[in-house]
Amino acid sequence: MSQTASTRHYARRLITAALTVTVMAGTAGWTVANEERAVTGPPPGTAAWRSDHSLGRAGRELPDPATASPAEIARFFGRLTDTQREALVIRHPEVVGNLDGVPAAVRYAANARAIRAAWRTERKADPKSPLAARYAALLEPGRQILAFDPRGRGQVAEVYGDLTTARRTAVIVPGSDIDLADFDRAGAPYGTPAGMARALRARMAEDAPATPTAVIAWVGYTTPVGLGPDAATSRLARAGAARLDRFLAGLAVTTAATADAPPAVFCHSYGSVVCGLAASAMDRTRVSDLVVLGSPGMRADSAEGLGTGARVWAARDRTDWIRRVAGYDLLGLGHGADPTDPSFGARVVSAERAEGHTGYFAPGTDSLRNFSRIALGDFDGVRCASQAHDGPDCRDGLV
Repeated sequence: MSQTASTRHYARRLITAALTVTVMAGTAGWTVANEERAVTGPPPGTAAWRSDHSLGRAGRELPDPATASPAEIARFFGRLTDTQREALVIRHPEVVGNLDGVPAAVRYAANARAIRAAWRTERKADPKSPLAARYAALLEPGRQILAFDPRGRGQVAEVYGDLTTARRTAVIVPGSDIDLADFDRAGAPYGTPAGMARALRARMAEDAPATPTAVIAWVGYTTPVGLGPDAATSRLARAGAARLDRFLAGLAVTTAATADAPPAVFCHSYGSVVCGLAASAMDRTRVSDLVVLGSPGMRADSAEGLGTGARVWAARDRTDWIRRVAGYDLLGLGHGADPTDPSFGARVVSAERAEGHTGYFAPGTDSLRNFSRIALGDFDGVRCASQAHDGPDCRDGLV
């Protein structure tokens, strides 16, 4: 690169960084005191679990949630009787409900118990508490809560569909400002993980009515709040990547469909940073397709640099403000190359008719249609971003 070109390149990055600082400072400020503390480590209630030796006489000491792999957890629960499983659900609902490798139905039962206990406690403290109402909503009949952790701002995962019979599955990983309170808020539903998951599953059912499907809305990490330093750095994403990796490992050993068709993972906004950092563990036995939308970057210079065996896809609509801050890293700020740039090497799909940063899963958009086809493995039905003009076909070389 010539000195002039290098200078221009560096100047462009400085201008982009300055613009980012201006946007963030004007929106949420840069107050260090507002930095989020990531929830990490084993589930709540782990100390009591470790002290429980009730199964020791049967040669079945409880596995340590901090060190046992999801595969080891799955093997342990596979050897238990129904009575033993139920006893653990009763004694340790917070652990069992959040332990990757435990069968989904057992986790649903454990989380229902944990949420009910949290609701009673909150309601006793304040009958009009919004949090009590939030817990009550999670207890509504038919909801399948795969994870529930009330620590910090709260984390939750919910399944839409039947994981035991699904032949095609998908996981939604959200970005900033998502927690227990905003998981399935009524306003702007397609910007929430629950709304995204419902919309995707409905479209998958429309595209392939004979195929059993399930979609998981996963809020299993501490997300940034606003557009402050947490959103511009990878600190929270690194903590989230470890949790996502473990979650996907748990799905791989508890969901029958993964043997034939591992899940497609859809990562929105800052969630794509989490997915980028977790990508190297996403081989084709664990994840079939990695899809980023509205991404500020994936902490990698290229799709190849992610080190994943999954197919990598990207989408961004023309009205998404994230385009102003995507594609740079400077002085610890930013998340690297823009995944929708042709040089990155992702398969870029059309997001026509999507509007803004949270409209990708809205019915009637090209993006939702494409996401459904990717999750179903129907690649012939995918519409590339380049189809409106000359450019590479995002479906070339698909296997």
